[in-house]
Amino acid sequence: MSGASTDPRLLRKAPPRPLRLSWSDERFRNIIWQILVVGLVAAVFFWLWSNTRYNLEVRRIATGWGFLGREAGLPIGEHLIPYDPSNTYFRALLVGVLNTLKVALIGIVLATILGTLLGVARLSKNWMLAKFTAAYVEIVRDLPLLLQLLFWYAVLQGLPGPRQAINPVTGVYLSNRGLKLPFFEWDPAHSWALLAFVVGLVATFLYRRHARAKQMLDGQPRPVWWVAIVLIIGLPLAVWAALGAPFTPDVPALRGFNFRGGLDVSPEFFALLLGLTLYTAGFIAEIVRAGILAVSQGQWEAAEALGLPRGRVMSLVVLPQAMRVIIPPMTSQFLNITKNSSLAVAIGYQDIVSIANTTLNQTGQAIEGIAIIMLVYLTISLSISLFMNWYNAKIALVER
Repeated sequence: MSGASTDPRLLRKAPPRPLRLSWSDERFRNIIWQILVVGLVAAVFFWLWSNTRYNLEVRRIATGWGFLGREAGLPIGEHLIPYDPSNTYFRALLVGVLNTLKVALIGIVLATILGTLLGVARLSKNWMLAKFTAAYVEIVRDLPLLLQLLFWYAVLQGLPGPRQAINPVTGVYLSNRGLKLPFFEWDPAHSWALLAFVVGLVATFLYRRHARAKQMLDGQPRPVWWVAIVLIIGLPLAVWAALGAPFTPDVPALRGFNFRGGLDVSPEFFALLLGLTLYTAGFIAEIVRAGILAVSQGQWEAAEALGLPRGRVMSLVVLPQAMRVIIPPMTSQFLNITKNSSLAVAIGYQDIVSIANTTLNQTGQAIEGIAIIMLVYLTISLSISLFMNWYNAKIALVER
């Protein structure tokens, strides 16, 4: 009955019931139970804290954070910031945090690229390619990560020495001392050029959003590629040239018993990065494959009916829709890369776990050392989760 109207009395909300201080009132019971649970948890934490404090005092174990200002005397082979054993424990731990961030961020990027390629390859119509990638995914997922890290480290240690190093490309050497690559001697002008590159990326993204908004209003497409070339490539090159940054790369060369110059990638870092990337890529490949299969076959058929080649169908139609399925489980894999990097201690890479363990062994500050490790991983994991949740909300479908 189209002419029927709803009784306005049915649309009114029921008046709230007053809280009765009686056990028969459900709301009152819920409040009491919550107070009891919170009180019990607080009592347990207070007991643990007081018991720990008493035992530390009885055993005369020092507590506090004063040790962070003392000289570390701890040698660290890899560091992104200047470091010397005469520096404090605080700086040593900061070096460990940066080493953890370095392997985690690079691993996330490489594993995402490799995992996406493997996930798409598993759906290929080429029988050999699909079976090869399926075998790879099953093997790396079924072997423990620690075993894979030890395997790659043993492989790198078994390579020939610097004098017989593998030289696949001019300036690139692989030996038991690690990987040597050509690199620029870093100059302040390089930092400004890198900053210009980041600014160009942000400006290109903003211009792309502006162009799309204009297109939605008047229906006129606006090219973005030439703006991207100017901002992402032209602007950094202009800054580079204006500040006179050296353009000649520093190529590693064999001098004596080792290489000098270029970028030095240690065997420990290379084995850790290789193991984390190959292991996590297997899980990401399955996530990508599941996301693609979640897109209905009708989307493929409609895009192919428009004459789009299969590659364009994948990049323009299928993957954007599959991302809504891929992103949530992908977040877990990014977190796993970060947490699994703590296995670096097994192959001698000095991340935050390794340096914090050495610190607590030297100072006896076990509680503080473990707390620092927990705080670092908690901060990194929460940062990744917040970013991925923001991105997931941004690409989610909005109902109208």
